[in-house]
Amino acid sequence: MKYNEIRRSARCVRVGNVAIGGNAPIAVQSMTNTDTHDFAATLAQVKALKAAGCDIVRLTVPDMEAAEVMYRLKTADVGLPLVADIHYDYRVAVRCAELGVDKIRINPGNIGGEDRVRAVVEACKAHRVPIRIGVNGGSLEKHILEKHGAPTAKALAESAFYHIGLLEKYDFTDTVVSIKASDVPTMIAANRLVAARCDYPIHLGVTEAGGKRRGSIKSAIGVGALLTDGIGDTVRVSLTADPTEEIGAARDILAALGIEGQSGMNIVSCPTCGRTKIDLIDLVARFERAAGEAGLLDRPIRVALMGCPVNGPGEAREADIGICGGVGEALLIKKGETIEKISENEVIARLIEEIKKM
Repeated sequence: MKYNEIRRSARCVRVGNVAIGGNAPIAVQSMTNTDTHDFAATLAQVKALKAAGCDIVRLTVPDMEAAEVMYRLKTADVGLPLVADIHYDYRVAVRCAELGVDKIRINPGNIGGEDRVRAVVEACKAHRVPIRIGVNGGSLEKHILEKHGAPTAKALAESAFYHIGLLEKYDFTDTVVSIKASDVPTMIAANRLVAARCDYPIHLGVTEAGGKRRGSIKSAIGVGALLTDGIGDTVRVSLTADPTEEIGAARDILAALGIEGQSGMNIVSCPTCGRTKIDLIDLVARFERAAGEAGLLDRPIRVALMGCPVNGPGEAREADIGICGGVGEALLIKKGETIEKISENEVIARLIEEIKKM
């Protein structure tokens, strides 16, 4: 899918050395779950997220002490833009802007009165720090919740524009907007409403999505549906799991959509049935491990691992490279041409060998 051909037009916001919006690649984000006061543990997790392929990392900053740790992380040159996630105390947001964090995430509704919102905005303007407005189905403003009776899509959209209006009142437009809900259809509908009425870049995510399996599925539906609409400039897959798992899940969503230029390897394999005469389940698992160990998973190619002659030859021919299994053997097919017949125990090594040449 050539995403830029269907992509919603959005202004570009720079977060450190990463661009969000415009024609920039979709940035993958995560959030640390360490105690931000613990510099060593937080630094280690930020580095792990970078190694996993994270583009932007967010950290909770509950107080001034944590703000100073953010500064230490910045000066440690971790190689990733750092986003300060701040609630309630506007002074912490002001301090983080002064310290030069790469972005501040706030919910203007819980920062306090408009004078406090203005103080944050002025600090961000002075230090050229963008702001991410974070709207969440679990923390809507009372007047909006009372009006709609529940965190509906319209309620979430109204909250987003209420917050946008607060920032625009003080001439601030260096803004990224996120509208999240744990209910997937609500999240999709709310983002569509907001995307239709503004040109701010949109951060996508299903909040409180759950553990690795269920959370990945919910996120794939919510984030994937919006990306196929051309909506979305940066994503986070929120999982109750190690944060590095979020990066793999997000990259898998981009790969499944075939988004040009950043999708990585797309592995196509059949679910197996009684026709399958090769141990395909084990073969696919071993191939994924081998491709990861060889550093090949980020290559934007299609690999087909098929178990029988019914759909196998067609899928393998359509892929960049693939195999079609038989009884203890397989046909190796590359760019639509059959290269050779190989034994089952040769499949992984030969695939890796040929992919390295591509």
